[in-house]
Amino acid sequence: MSQTVSTPPGELTSQQVVELTKKLNYGTWRFQKGWNPMHLADAEGCWFTDGSGNRYLDLSSQLMCVNLGHKNPAVIAAIAEQAQDLAYAGPAYATTARAELSQLLTEVLPEGLTKYFFTTSGTEANEAAFKIARMYTGKTKIIARYRSYHGSTMASIAATGDPRRWAMEPGGKGHGVIFAPEVNCYKCPIGHTYPGCGIACAQYIEHMIRNESDVAAVLVEPVVGTNGVLVPPPEYMPMLREICTRHGVLLIADEVMTGWGRTGEWFAMNHWGVKPDILVTAKGITSAYVPLGLCATTGEIAAYFDDHYFAHGHTYEAHPLTLKPAVATIREMQRLGLVERAKKMGGYLEPKLRALQTKHPSVGEVRGLGLFWALDLVKNRAAKEPFNTMAQKVDGTPLVVDKVAAEMLKRGVAIQAWVSHLIVAPPLIVTEQELDLAIDALDASLAVADAAAAA
Repeated sequence: MSQTVSTPPGELTSQQVVELTKKLNYGTWRFQKGWNPMHLADAEGCWFTDGSGNRYLDLSSQLMCVNLGHKNPAVIAAIAEQAQDLAYAGPAYATTARAELSQLLTEVLPEGLTKYFFTTSGTEANEAAFKIARMYTGKTKIIARYRSYHGSTMASIAATGDPRRWAMEPGGKGHGVIFAPEVNCYKCPIGHTYPGCGIACAQYIEHMIRNESDVAAVLVEPVVGTNGVLVPPPEYMPMLREICTRHGVLLIADEVMTGWGRTGEWFAMNHWGVKPDILVTAKGITSAYVPLGLCATTGEIAAYFDDHYFAHGHTYEAHPLTLKPAVATIREMQRLGLVERAKKMGGYLEPKLRALQTKHPSVGEVRGLGLFWALDLVKNRAAKEPFNTMAQKVDGTPLVVDKVAAEMLKRGVAIQAWVSHLIVAPPLIVTEQELDLAIDALDASLAVADAAAAA
């Protein structure tokens, strides 16, 4: 019988940390062979440090979530205080942290969202939204969009339009999700050109509602996140709101990534003055220091459950250790004026990114809001032809964006890459000097994509 001898805590070398992680853990959304994760040993502000002491500017806030930056002392203190006061309470109990956060949410969420269900992730928040929409409307179908990501559990992955859904099909087909074209004015999926298209992608959704028997809700990321930071034209969201209202269909806004100041508003729906029936969020609600998700509904939806059974819940719902840090996060955002700051710093960042587009033939488009931007990389700018496709992402083809990201890492800047675009979404505390450093690294690294385009 073999025996494994564990290394005493605190005595692992950086290389041992990496090797144990590779051996005993799954690397997500990837082939396991060749996975060599960096040992992230420390982080502070907009920077993190690897096990060898090398520092990197965190240009994508890890997974577009560490909005406050790393090691915010107020949030850390809130975690410690809550752990000392009350580490856990079942969801049937009221807690001070639950009451404080709920009251605070009424101040910052879009008007009318006044009833809350707490989860431990964005994917769980979407699951709650789907169940609530179906219970409330008595209908079953959810219209989602291609080039979307809504989570990794069964219903939320079924509502995801990108290739991460493929692995669980055909089972996902049973979750009542049907797909509409995304809004993408750079390369319209239904062949139109904005302006002058009459917002055909929204009209298409109305056509779907009319021709389906029981649509409960339309699910959208107000600004599509991982799949390209796709910003809709100003007419789109008001038109979609009107369509949903006219047909008695709920509008669900997935603001897991776009919420909490990321786009220069508390929530991206505020850019168009549109109020969703249900809003789901996570990530920046605690600056990702602890896992927390939120499903918020209107009072009208909430009133339905006064006399109808609310058939949802789980052990960690409203976990006090997740709620107290959210209170601290929101108060820090208010104290530091980070929503307004994201808008201001976005104004500083945008012209620098557009200058890169002019300079580098591999940059097809730059798009974004606030401190949430994407650079679309193309091998043919005139044809808007991307270097790689979603299918190639799944089959393991080496991607040009990954090569650019690797070059940036050599220059001390970490950036998220997905299929054929790079995502620029630094912590909302980022300085102009840090953005300048990032732009310089990006400028130099795009030579990799330029060379690939010229080949």
